[in-house]
Formats: sequence, structure tokens, C-alpha cells
Amino acid sequence: MNHSLKAALIGALWLLAAGAAHADITVGVTVSATGPAASLGIPEKNTIALMPTTIGGQKVNYIVLDDASDTTNAVSNTRKLITENKVDVVLGSTTTPNSLAMIDVVAEAQTPMISMAASSRIVEPVDAKRRWVFKTPQNDIMMSLAIASHMANVGVKTVGFIGFADAYGEGWYQEFAKIAAVKGISIVANERYARTDTSVTGQVLKIVAAKPDAVLIAASGTPAVLPQRTLKERGYAGRYYQTHGVANNDFLRVGGKDVEGTYLPSGPVLVAAQLPANHPVAKSALEYVNKYEAANGKGSVSTFGAHAWDAGMLMQVAAAQALKKAKPGSAEFRSALRDALESLREVPGAHGIFNTSTTDHLGLDQRARVMVKIENGAWKYQP
Repeated sequence: MNHSLKAALIGALWLLAAGAAHADITVGVTVSATGPAASLGIPEKNTIALMPTTIGGQKVNYIVLDDASDTTNAVSNTRKLITENKVDVVLGSTTTPNSLAMIDVVAEAQTPMISMAASSRIVEPVDAKRRWVFKTPQNDIMMSLAIASHMANVGVKTVGFIGFADAYGEGWYQEFAKIAAVKGISIVANERYARTDTSVTGQVLKIVAAKPDAVLIAASGTPAVLPQRTLKERGYAGRYYQTHGVANNDFLRVGGKDVEGTYLPSGPVLVAAQLPANHPVAKSALEYVNKYEAANGKGSVSTFGAHAWDAGMLMQVAAAQALKKAKPGSAEFRSALRDALESLREVPGAHGIFNTSTTDHLGLDQRARVMVKIENGAWKYQP
């Protein structure tokens, strides 16, 4: 073989190898594994390790960054993942403020994003920017309906509200206020506090003075314990409700006896083993629970990790579709991935069954929520 032919063959083989390497699907992840939202972000990070390493015969690479529960970090992580790592899709972030801040970056780069945060504002309305953005947690309105219906059924007429002084708390207040009015429930106190606050005595005194039948705390993770503990210390003896933002074992551990008897809405995954066998989500929820606990220990599962699992499920189904149209690493692949994420049909996740559309970038229905009570330091399914 002459030298030039040999060189040409080596060159061709190198190009083939480079092409094959370039064909890997690259998934960028930013989660809040440290900071105030760490109890949400850690199980999400742990779940990424359980996601598929190949899709449609293509290798999948995951690049996981910690944004430390900080909006600025979430934005810089997203920019880095897109510009330096050339990711095909972004998963994250953990909280609503972080996810809202990331929208401009992914829209500008035309890279699909699947958020693990709750607020409907992340995906609504589906405009020129949000057409690139999807999410897996249930909307606040769905969970507000579950809470307000439960309140009405047990005779609650007046409610005191205390929530985070950010997009999470505000989103919850707006959605709950709408549905409370429909159910004939009056909100007699409306207070806010920061995720990092160490005292809410002033806010709690106003709530206690209003003498509500129940209190709704619209917060997430372990910082949601503070208002409830303070209310208990001040002798408040009405009903306590929390949001699905507290559905992890850290909340039970930190809250202890102060959160006993609390009601909250949750994805079915939280009580997967207690669901009737014919529940539409029982099988897919248990699949995640078993995988997570096999890797991280019995009783370690949380609903937040399950939001990440569902993001991975949607990404997996959409990427398999997109591979039929384009190669990973290209604008065409990212666009095809986005299109596939917008037309998912009956995809079973840990939290519910997903059916997305051009106007619905969440795709969950009432199969995605149950009511739960905290009994003896554990989650108890309320049929």
C-alpha cells in the first residue's frame, strides 16, 4: 500500500471515529445539590445515575453540575453546558426561580429544557421562548384543587396562608386563591418568608390572631418546617396543610412530631407501595422506587428524584424519535427532540402518565396526584 493511500485510509478512519464520537447524545444537568434546596436536588442528582446510558443504540453522556440553589449559578451552568459541552438537552433546575431564569438561555440557543420545578409559569403560556421548555412536576393548580377539595370535604371555611417570598410562594397563592373562592373558603391571612429565614414569629402571630380553621404552608424542602413548628409553639391547633414541595424524608426527619397529622397532595410515587394494584401509575411508580432504593437504600426515595426520573423518561422517548430524523450534536437533532417532547402519548412516569401538546408542555392529568397524611412519621395514602 502506498503512503498516500495509507494516509487517506487513516484519515477516513479518523473521520469515522470522530463522527461516531460526535453521535453521542449529550445531556446537560443542573441541580441544586447544595444550598437551601439540597434536600430536593440530591435525590435528583442520585436519579441521573440511574438513567439509560444508551438510547436507540447511541451512547448517552450526562454532564451534571450543581447550581447550589442559586439563580445566577443556574444560568451560568446552563450557558456552560450549551456553549462548552454542546449539550442536546438540558435537565433542570430544581427550583422555580432557577428554572425561570434559565428560559432565556435555552430559548436563545434553541436547546430543549426539561425542568424539575413546579410552577406553571415555567411552561405557560407556550410562547416563542417557552416552546423550548418542558417540565415534569404537577402544576400548582392541580395540587391546589386537591387541597381545597380536601378542606371543603372536612368543613374548613377559613385558611391562613404562609409561603415563600418568591415565585414558588406567589404562584401557589394565586392558584390556591382561585380555587378556594370556588370552594367557598376564605383566606384570612396571607404571609411570606424567605427560604433562608430562621424566624417567622411575626408572620405566625398574625395568622394565629386571624383564627383560621386551617393553615396552608406553601414552601418546599426542609425550610417548610419553620412556619409549622412556630405555629405549634404558639398553640395553633387547627388543621395543617403543606404542598407537594415537602414530599421527601428530610422533611419528616427535620419536622418530627411538629409535622404529624399534616395533609398534602403528592405524586402517587410517594405512596407507590400503598396504591391499589389497578391504579394507573402503580406499576411505573414502583419501577422507579425499586431502582432508586436498590442503589440508595430502603426508604431513601423521594418525589423530587422522581421528577428527575420522569424528565429522563420523557427525554428517552423523545430522543429515540429524534434519532430517526437527525444526528445528535446538531441543531436539527435539538429541534427534532423538541418536537418529539411536544407530542408524547401515554408515557408512564413515576408521577403520572404524560400526554403533551403544542399548548401543554407538562402533559399530566388527575392521575398524577393523591392526598397523603403524615402518620407516625410516615406517608399514609388517603383514598
